Amino acid sequence: MSDPIMSRSRASIAETATLGRNSVTPAALRDLRAPGSRIGFVGLGRMGSAMAINLIRSGMKMVAKVRRQEQATELATLGVEASLDISELRDCPVVITSLPDDAVVRHVVLGSEGGRDGLLDQLGPGAIHLSTSTISPGAASELALEHALRGQGYVAAPVLGSPDAAKAQALYVLAAGAADDVDRCQPIFDVIGQRTFRIGVDPADASLVKLAANALTAVTMEVLGEVLALGRKRGLDPRDVLSILTQTLHDGRVHKLYGGKFASAQYAAGGFVLPLALKDIRLALAEAESEGVPMPSVGVARDRLLAGIAHGHAHLDWSALGLVAVEEAGLGTPIRPQVSQGS
Repeated sequence: MSDPIMSRSRASIAETATLGRNSVTPAALRDLRAPGSRIGFVGLGRMGSAMAINLIRSGMKMVAKVRRQEQATELATLGVEASLDISELRDCPVVITSLPDDAVVRHVVLGSEGGRDGLLDQLGPGAIHLSTSTISPGAASELALEHALRGQGYVAAPVLGSPDAAKAQALYVLAAGAADDVDRCQPIFDVIGQRTFRIGVDPADASLVKLAANALTAVTMEVLGEVLALGRKRGLDPRDVLSILTQTLHDGRVHKLYGGKFASAQYAAGGFVLPLALKDIRLALAEAESEGVPMPSVGVARDRLLAGIAHGHAHLDWSALGLVAVEEAGLGTPIRPQVSQGS
């Protein structure tokens, strides 16, 4: 790669990430519920809000960066202190971000060109940026290095699960970063998730595993949608077909959760909508291409997500892959997509 940031080795980035962070005391980081301690949060969408509310309920104090005053007013009713000014995050030992893509994360962290309005310029030495966003491994490595050069920590902790799982504190956390930083963020993981998987010291690895997980989920849903569409076209009740499949060889969470949506034609609006899913699958395919790993099945899933968007389903979550399979089989839409908040 021509990018000088990316030309640094993983070992170099990991080594740099362990240096120069002693301004925030370990005690403050270990006990994020200590009097006077506040964690920061940027990105209070459906997933971020669910995590933030659970953290507040656990006894942690929080200040959130928002873009509009009405957001601040709404969050105040939930017990979240909110500000339009990112400098309010300056004294936070940990700032969590939950943002949609590389471009938004880079803008929030690096700020505008020539300005000092990015998270990078607000955090003090020793503070940790905890990113729950699903971004490219390259972006994760870039952010890790930028923070390390300021004596700050960076922990990549993308999560597996829906906003409903976030509300139920049932997410799976994929964490990677310097061991001490991950240790210090563990109280947060214990609140937002049911289990933490420590991937290693390179934040890029956590991003890669999350992309791989989403690629596998998309392919599984695509094939499941095709199978259920075949049964439906032969006059079989897809609920009966799914019941047989999930009681025998295909009893995974994806088969049960999304298969149930396919069988009952419950395609939810909101959540992990098709454009976001397409973004992740493209990132996974880009990583595969850079490593010389063919992923033809993932390529099919990408095309089907694109077809769903072309068919006007961009507002639906990625369970709409089942709807695309039904439509492509010439079956039409047997039940109108439900406008609900599940994902």
